[in-house]
Amino acid sequence: MNDHLTNALLRPWDGPLGAPPFALVRAEDFLPALKVAAAWHRAEVTRIAEQAETPTFENTIAALERSGEALGRVRRLFWTLSSAHAAAGIRAIEAEVSALLSAHSTVINHNAALAKRIAAVHASRHDAGLTPAQVRLVESSYAGARRSGAALGAEHKERFAAIQSRLSDLSVKFGHNVLAATADWILDLGEDDLAGMPPSQRDAAAARAAAAGAPGRFHVTLDRTDYESFLSFSTRRDLREKLWRAFTGRCNGGEHDNWPIIAEILALRHERAILLGYADHAHYALEDSMAHTPGAALALLEQLWEPGKRRAAEEAAELQALIDAEGGAFTLAAWDWRFYAEQVRRSRYALDGAAVAKHLRLDAVRQAAFDTAARLYGLSFTRREDIPGYHPDVWAWEVRDKATGPVGLLFTDYLARPEKHGGAWMGTLRVQEAMDGEVLPVVYLVANFAGAPPPDTGATRLSIDEARTLFHEFGHALHGLLSRVTYPSQSGTAVARDFVEFPSKLMENWIVSKEVLSGFGVPETLIEAIRNALSYGQGFATTELIGCSLIDLAIHTCEQASADPRAFVDSELERLGMPPAVGLRHRLPYFTHIFDGGYASAYYSYAWSETLDADAFEAFAASGDIFDARLAERFRKEILSVGDTRDPMESFHAFLDRAPDPEALMRARNLIDV
Repeated sequence: MNDHLTNALLRPWDGPLGAPPFALVRAEDFLPALKVAAAWHRAEVTRIAEQAETPTFENTIAALERSGEALGRVRRLFWTLSSAHAAAGIRAIEAEVSALLSAHSTVINHNAALAKRIAAVHASRHDAGLTPAQVRLVESSYAGARRSGAALGAEHKERFAAIQSRLSDLSVKFGHNVLAATADWILDLGEDDLAGMPPSQRDAAAARAAAAGAPGRFHVTLDRTDYESFLSFSTRRDLREKLWRAFTGRCNGGEHDNWPIIAEILALRHERAILLGYADHAHYALEDSMAHTPGAALALLEQLWEPGKRRAAEEAAELQALIDAEGGAFTLAAWDWRFYAEQVRRSRYALDGAAVAKHLRLDAVRQAAFDTAARLYGLSFTRREDIPGYHPDVWAWEVRDKATGPVGLLFTDYLARPEKHGGAWMGTLRVQEAMDGEVLPVVYLVANFAGAPPPDTGATRLSIDEARTLFHEFGHALHGLLSRVTYPSQSGTAVARDFVEFPSKLMENWIVSKEVLSGFGVPETLIEAIRNALSYGQGFATTELIGCSLIDLAIHTCEQASADPRAFVDSELERLGMPPAVGLRHRLPYFTHIFDGGYASAYYSYAWSETLDADAFEAFAASGDIFDARLAERFRKEILSVGDTRDPMESFHAFLDRAPDPEALMRARNLIDV
């Protein structure tokens, strides 16, 4: 019997609103489904490449956009599960799946006849009566083929394919090591070890211990939300140090050592860039970004680096004075910073992080995000209990525009689990497009908040930073949901890496606004404290973020970095003058953004997008109404809906009728006067 008749993964999704058949998914079905779907895709591409008709946009570029639909479905479903629900069966085949998809992509990109047709359409693009969006799609298709080695000779194509395959394998190994190192370590505490911990964190730690067969104990994990909360509130300096060393020491030697993988990845990335005619990986990676060159990205980072360090030095002196005043006979260390910064916020701004968290129930913060989207864009979110997720914690939401009807489907998955990768992210299971009729998007959000004990997991309390994370990822979801383009390759978040964080960073502003916080019952005095405290700690926040970005660019512009990346990073940190009590937000051995994600040479994107965000929100604030209907409609029309149909700088200009103000981020981070 044919695979497509027996394998549920190969059948079109016919659930409500196009929901995937999660209930029918079996890990053992993925490899057979991917092999069949890849064969279908190769056959489609062969027909496109070998047709006799003169190359046109419709018979070549648009035909490629229509091809591979089944493969795209299965691929997106697999990577969703591998990152958010990586059960043993999924982990066992991840390397093979990655290799299969890498090899398939290379075969498609190295099809000489196809490359010739794409080049012909590209050469005549301005004389073919195409729309601006179609011209941009032709140009990106042509650039993508070139960047994938289509123009290389046979020998170099073979080497390119080998590099791609090996990089795919190394990326999977890197991610597996981080996942394993994170899951393998627990801070096991007793009742006497909990001093300073908020009740919500105690409850979550107790629930984890009970689930692990240790009732009466308390387990703190290496998930970032657990880590940052414990370092902020625990009065036990020895335990803070123990947790900090475990968190920052992940994959730094031992069973899950990632340094050899990092060295090989860096060497292969550099070799690939040289093979394609670029100076280094950073020039290759940034060619199609807003920055375009590493130099432009570096200029932004350097504008922030020295002011950030000076502000961090001021903050460090203040924290040390607090330690001294309490009679502490020690020098401020990295495991002390968050704890004493929390004391400053309490004393100077009357901001008690634990008191804020009492008001920020997970279910209430999620609803606040929905309500914000309703006020800005007229959207509604309705729970669909008839649509299953891939785990009981995953809820489905029907999204509708009150004026025009259905918008798409959203899945939310917020609670930490051992089989999840760390952090928070948004993903797409089906992109919006309209080539042959409107196709609505299906997107999902993932986080790793330490859950309250069941059954009332909605009672999970969030810190203000965790609430900002929820709003941040929700901003990505809106970008995917509100897309209104024709071609799938231009849909939603398929934009330049240093533009994609703009809508998500902008969304963070609403959760710290008086208008939204008052809806949680937060007292006005506490709201004022939150607002006043926003500018505090920007030296620490700027330095740990920009430090990562500078290291990312440095290791991808220096060929020698791969020889001994650990020594190279140490040398760079010394050259940069990185404050040891701050350190990097992500140390290289667990820096999944750049070694198991799409941010290699582009981690600066967060700062770049934050510049756009700061400038844009200043416009909302200046209007006198952060829910200003005119500005919200312009943002939806000129930023969220257009995807990659035009240059992102054009989109920003269309939104505010001007270019971005480069000093907006300096103002937002309180760095102007340093």
